[in-house]
Amino acid sequence: MSVDYELEINKIKEYAKNENIPIMQDEGIEFLKSFIEKKQIKNILEIGTAIGYSAIMMAMVNQDIHITTIERDETRYLEALKNIKKFNLENRITLIFNDALNITLPDKYDLIFIDAAKGKNIDFFHQFENNLDTDGYIITDNMGFHGYVEMDEALLPSKNIQSIVRKIKDYIYFLENNMLYRTVIYKIGDGIAVTERR
Repeated sequence: MSVDYELEINKIKEYAKNENIPIMQDEGIEFLKSFIEKKQIKNILEIGTAIGYSAIMMAMVNQDIHITTIERDETRYLEALKNIKKFNLENRITLIFNDALNITLPDKYDLIFIDAAKGKNIDFFHQFENNLDTDGYIITDNMGFHGYVEMDEALLPSKNIQSIVRKIKDYIYFLENNMLYRTVIYKIGDGIAVTERR
């Protein structure tokens, strides 16, 4: 039975919108896909599966791509399982139900994609940087956080958002001052950081 991929992708996006689940913006996902294609990425670790949208989009770039993706929210994890099955990608996307900070992995990856709790980006970076291949990349989404990162702190709508913005700024500072890595932040989608070893 053939799958209408475009229809199924639109259903996932609609579900995310209705359930208020953050997924990558179209511009961001297009950047990620072309980056994977250009750099011939084959082995990906994703921190933060949500409902499987970005993992599916990355896997569809190339038949040789394998993705390990981690999600700690059970409802989202189960939805991701369903979505991955619809696309017949169970052989190429391995889903782990756990908090990423509780696990260690033995493998090396060409790409580590961080798209989880924004306040824990530095922790995720430290947790998995040893899993990065010598020539690999770490990509982090949500560096702009809906434009809030560039706003005056006094104008931010809530204490919670102020706290997240501070943590994102801490992460940006951490990346820019990390002598072992070189980072470029692109104003694409919701802001994307691309990090590689110096």
